[in-house]
Amino acid sequence: MVEVKGLKFTVILREEPEGGYSAQCIELLGAISQGENREQAIANIREAIEGYLEAFPEELNQLKRKRELVEITV
Repeated sequence: MVEVKGLKFTVILREEPEGGYSAQCIELLGAISQGENREQAIANIREAIEGYLEAFPEELNQLKRKRELVEITV
């Protein structure tokens, strides 16, 4: 979880085979980033989320609606 502007976001953090980490926000599919290590990737995704919310302020209304995280096995 990453907190930005008082909101908590779910982030997928992956260690990349060629080195470094990638990060993607579940709630904001356009918010993706990367970093050379975990800490840098988390800092960069936080910045990407902030930038996304500034560019698309209407997304805040969508985020305030009820949502549910469900895990499935396939």
